Amino acid sequence: MIEKTELRSGWTLSCNDTGRPGLPESIPATVPGCVHLDLLANRLIPDPYPDVNEITNDWIGKSEWVYRCSFEAACDEGKAHELVFDGLDTITTIRLNGDEVAQTFNQHRTYRFDVSALLKSGINELSVTFHSAYAYGAEMEKHYGYRPNNYPGPGNLIRKMACNFGWDWGPTLVTAGIWKPVRLESWDRARLAEMRVSATLAGGDGLVKVHAKLAQHGAPCACRIVTAIAGVSHTAEIAEGAGDVSFDICVPSPELWWPHHLGAQPLYALTIELRDSVSDDLLDNYSKEIGFRSVRLDTAPDEHGSAFTFVVNDVPLFICGANWIPDDCFPSRVTAERYISRIDEAKAANINMLRVWGGGIFERDEFYEACDRAGMLIWQDFLFACAAYPEEEPLRSEVEAEVRDNVVRLMPHASLIVWNGNNENIWGFDEWGWRPVIQEGVTWGLGYYLDLLPKLCAELDPDRSYYPGSPYSGTMDIAPNADEHGCKHIWDVWNDVGYEVYRNYIPRFCSEFGWQAPPNWATLEESVHDNPLTPQSHGVFHHQKATQGNERLIRGLAGHLPVPKSMDDWHFATQLNQARAIRFAVEHMRSHRGICKGAVVWQFNDCWPVTSWAALDSAGRRKPLWYALQQAFDPRLLTIQPRGDKLAAVAVNERTLFWRSKISGKRMKLDGTVLAEFEFWRLLCDRFEAKEFILADDIATPDAADDEVVVVQMLDKRAFHYFVEDVDLKLPKAQFDVAVTRVADGCEVKVTARSFLKDLCLVVDRLDPAAVVDSMLVTLLPGETHVFTLKTQMVFAAEDIVPGRALRSANDLV
Repeated sequence: MIEKTELRSGWTLSCNDTGRPGLPESIPATVPGCVHLDLLANRLIPDPYPDVNEITNDWIGKSEWVYRCSFEAACDEGKAHELVFDGLDTITTIRLNGDEVAQTFNQHRTYRFDVSALLKSGINELSVTFHSAYAYGAEMEKHYGYRPNNYPGPGNLIRKMACNFGWDWGPTLVTAGIWKPVRLESWDRARLAEMRVSATLAGGDGLVKVHAKLAQHGAPCACRIVTAIAGVSHTAEIAEGAGDVSFDICVPSPELWWPHHLGAQPLYALTIELRDSVSDDLLDNYSKEIGFRSVRLDTAPDEHGSAFTFVVNDVPLFICGANWIPDDCFPSRVTAERYISRIDEAKAANINMLRVWGGGIFERDEFYEACDRAGMLIWQDFLFACAAYPEEEPLRSEVEAEVRDNVVRLMPHASLIVWNGNNENIWGFDEWGWRPVIQEGVTWGLGYYLDLLPKLCAELDPDRSYYPGSPYSGTMDIAPNADEHGCKHIWDVWNDVGYEVYRNYIPRFCSEFGWQAPPNWATLEESVHDNPLTPQSHGVFHHQKATQGNERLIRGLAGHLPVPKSMDDWHFATQLNQARAIRFAVEHMRSHRGICKGAVVWQFNDCWPVTSWAALDSAGRRKPLWYALQQAFDPRLLTIQPRGDKLAAVAVNERTLFWRSKISGKRMKLDGTVLAEFEFWRLLCDRFEAKEFILADDIATPDAADDEVVVVQMLDKRAFHYFVEDVDLKLPKAQFDVAVTRVADGCEVKVTARSFLKDLCLVVDRLDPAAVVDSMLVTLLPGETHVFTLKTQMVFAAEDIVPGRALRSANDLV
């Protein structure tokens, strides 16, 4: 059996930059980790997240660093001894006992080096020198020539996390370090060099496909692979000198794996053992938990253009999704528990798919394992984003190697349903002015997206769909961001126009759209210490990375909410506007379920405290947007939408059972006076359907548009329609009564409306930064009551729930 010695302890760090006075010659280091975290742990730099500290750390990414450790080994000459690095960030020279082992150039690969000739019995000295990514990038620009890049730095010229160099939501913190585990492996005879495992369905049975490649050392030996899953076993014999073997295993009638909103996620333990055929010695093993489901991406032509529909277990889905970015600027700091917490938050928001975006990383195994268990679908980008990429050597070989590594690593996961070639690069070439810059014959990445990547996916993982890009219309003959084909990004909304323009589009699938807002108040106060705190104060402004971002926040209020006059109102108004914008877009897209099959909001999470498009801020606190997603992504949605010159109540049902209920509604004044009403005895909305119910003219036509609202009810679902925006709506002064009751794990806050209350929010982090509230954005008619449930260790009284601070509504702003 392979002997594995994890090299976790005894590491030190030193800087080769003689121009950095004051640094110790040797700094205690943590592996896995990175230079920033080691300097921070040893109090040699300020935390780069608060205030404007980020800019004090620019020198780190421009310096050369050396990690060193000593380890003891027994050098058995009959065995192969290999150093295995699961992740190196990024440009390195590795030495063992003073001799060079290798150089590496890719953060996204696993490296394995035979050091049998260099290892000695006793103490061994290992060093890894990390050269500046900036310096290497400058060399590569001379080598390849200039390629357009939407963001600073050489992220398109080297294989490193692109957002490391700064993004419109992320800081420039250029890391270096051993960011994943490293170990010494010693073995004899043979080991499993590559395991390609996929699980799908063959009729009512499960089908496991296994392709094993062996590495051998010493005299050739005959081996066998013994595989077991769900009570089914299989043995494959491998003759002496043979290098690989393929076989299938049929699992009769397994339970199906489903996305979480449709069913359960049964996982089956797959075990694979490599044994010596003569001695029966266990040489190596492999294990995974796998789920059985079928998946395909339907892009067939239809009367609207061509589809973009994910089909799981033969069920065409509407994807309620969000884009996922690295959850920390220092990815080694993200624990398995943090992955689970974030994915649980996404699931609680009724998100059924996370798109792992191409400017970040292939996440660690723990992320995908958590998604398998949670029933969270995964769209995985290959790592190309917002830039032109050379296709020449050495980059091409690095791309192929990382794709092989990661496709093989991730393909067993039931949650992973599509590989995507790139983020916005085909769109960028077509519409961002790249064409005049990229001369005839100069590569920019298209050969990756249309040739190399699909070939590798077809070779390694043929049971899973590959799509060339996001956005992309299925062919280079059609503009890449067309409504009628493929997947679309909507970015004129927010960048240039108000959120009402979302209704101008009915995409087949929207894989990016978003609206900005600051992080929650407690997160802002923890990370920015300006006095006074204002939208334009140094720290707040520095934590806004989008070009003219604060101006766009205010511009986006136009026609919806008034310009805020205080910092408190600025914070609440911009958060509320973000939540409303995305709810507006999602409800519109879902109401057109017959054409549109997905809404993937930008973005779910943050990597540091920042004004951004995220629903969950970097501290894990839910912004109002989180609650808007929970409501708009509810598997059963009731919404009111324009249909021609009429209004329609639209019921949308993503449940497995039909939705049949009385539907009723009324047009009323804001003081509660009913002006018209209706009741339809039974509306039937079948599963996976959007059903429209046209409202009568006496409901849809106001007498006084600025003082009326339409309310439609279907069981526990309720929808509102206003004839004018809040700036013109006669919202009354908020009047309500508050009562607080202590319960296990927290308290209940009961709010009884004495006036119409629009989008009522209990801003719990103003009461307790650790508190979590179950609901937000609640609209109450006069006389109605809502109970907010808080998880908190603190004890509150009714007088602590201060109106205009902890308890806010749109009424406060107008």
